Order: sequence, then C-alpha cells, then structure tokens
Amino acid sequence: MATTPQALSGPGTGGRAVLRSTLTSPYGRKVRMAASVLGLTPRIEVIAADTRDLSDDLRRQNPLGKIPCLMTDDGTLFDSRVIVEYLDTLAGGDRLIPREGVARFRCLTHACLSDGVTDAALLMVYEDRFRAPAQKSDEWLTHQRGKVERGLTALAAAPPDPRRTDAASISLACALGYLDWRMPVAWRDRWPALVAWHDAFAAAEPAHAETERPQ
Repeated sequence: MATTPQALSGPGTGGRAVLRSTLTSPYGRKVRMAASVLGLTPRIEVIAADTRDLSDDLRRQNPLGKIPCLMTDDGTLFDSRVIVEYLDTLAGGDRLIPREGVARFRCLTHACLSDGVTDAALLMVYEDRFRAPAQKSDEWLTHQRGKVERGLTALAAAPPDPRRTDAASISLACALGYLDWRMPVAWRDRWPALVAWHDAFAAAEPAHAETERPQ
C-alpha cells in the first residue's frame, strides 16, 4: 500500500532537500527524472556542483567529490542508484523498483547495465578531454568502447518496456541521451531497436523531455 512521501528537507533549505549536480550529468538526470516521475521535484532544490573546483564544498558533502549527491534530513546520499531507490521508497515503494522477488533484481541488473554503458562512455570522453594527444591510450579507448558496444547489444536484445517508467528504463534513457550528446560511440545506425525504444519511451514519459540538458 502506498504511503504519503516524507518531507525531503535539508538543513537550512526551507524544507527542501538539496541535490548537488549539473543539468548535463547523465547520473544527475537519472535522479531528476525519478523525482519528476514520483512527484518529488518541488521538494528538491538543484544546486550546481563543479567536481573539478577544489573550493566547491561538494568534497565535504561527498568525500569522493562526485555527483549526484542528495542532502536530506535522513543524511547525505550518493550515488544515483542509491538516490533513486531512496526516492522510490519515499514515494511508497514499488514504483521504480519492484519491492521484492526476482523482478527486483532483474530491474536493478538492467539499470546497472545501462549505467555501465554510461560509465564506459564517460571514460572515453574523459580520455579525450583531459589527456594530451601523446598520452591518450588507444588500447584504453578500445577497452571502453567494447563495454559500450556489448552493453548496447544486450540492451537492444532485451530492452525494458518503454511504456513503463522504472529504474531500468530511466537508466537506459539517460545512457542513450549521453551518447547522443557526447557521441563517443555512434549508436543510432547500429542499434535501430534502441532508437525505436528511445523514441517510444520519450513519447510515453513526460519526464524525459522535462529533464533534457539545456540547449
């Protein structure tokens, strides 16, 4: 039975939790999309974080200095998978993640697979962005590209239901959105089943458009 969500409140925020993230982070987008689907967006204030700025207090909020990071009266939470499950629990549970049984672990595994695609794509982008040309490793890039390609192949063979918004579909939508933006791997021509899935999910879930990165 669903319960009324608790107040998301962080110290000094006027009854609102604080999400440290950016509007371009695929992991932050996962949290923002989950919050939108669950009706919790009005209770969360997004405050930009700069993971490379040594003066940003993000490092005190999350010792790893990573985003997203959610500060609530229940404590400070990270990473995105933990935050999404926390929000789902506040909303009564069993909405984004099945409460129990094999379905729960299947959903979480599919979400982790999509997150792994994002992780590998991000590492490819960072290799290109933060290393001098002479320092770049083609072997490393090939290694990460293989993860993206194998992950997309597996996801294309058994995608989540695009008409149901859960942790698995949110993670996949954010992974594909990141690939569209940064383009470490050209995916649309090679995995048309995922293009069709992405279009169907975007049409069915308003939070997809609501959480797209600023143009």
